[in-house]
Amino acid sequence: MPTSPKSIVQAWVDAFNAADIDALTALYHQDAVNHQVAYTPLEGRDNIRRLFETEFARATMVCNVENLFEDGDWAILEWSDPAGLRGCGFFHVQDGLIRLQRGYFDRLTFYKAQGIPLDDIIA
Repeated sequence: MPTSPKSIVQAWVDAFNAADIDALTALYHQDAVNHQVAYTPLEGRDNIRRLFETEFARATMVCNVENLFEDGDWAILEWSDPAGLRGCGFFHVQDGLIRLQRGYFDRLTFYKAQGIPLDDIIA
């Protein structure tokens, strides 16, 4: 199992691109926080799992790594997808697991690219 922040985030990207929800959620601490700033922060692995279940059920998502940096116990991911969406994520890794993830992307662009109704919002 990878343990450096950069290797953990690369494993996250691989699981994300495979839509492997079990592998994704296994990379988070039980009490992790995932805060995609376009949404309310989610606390706990079970809530994070539900986010991935919802998003993979309604969208085809791909994460192309543009840049992946590591600084101490943080990894920074700059990404794009084939539809032209771009964003970045910050991952705080402790004990080989993601403790905090904070992501930035344009929600309107994501919804339009995926054909998701604008009133279909995750709180």
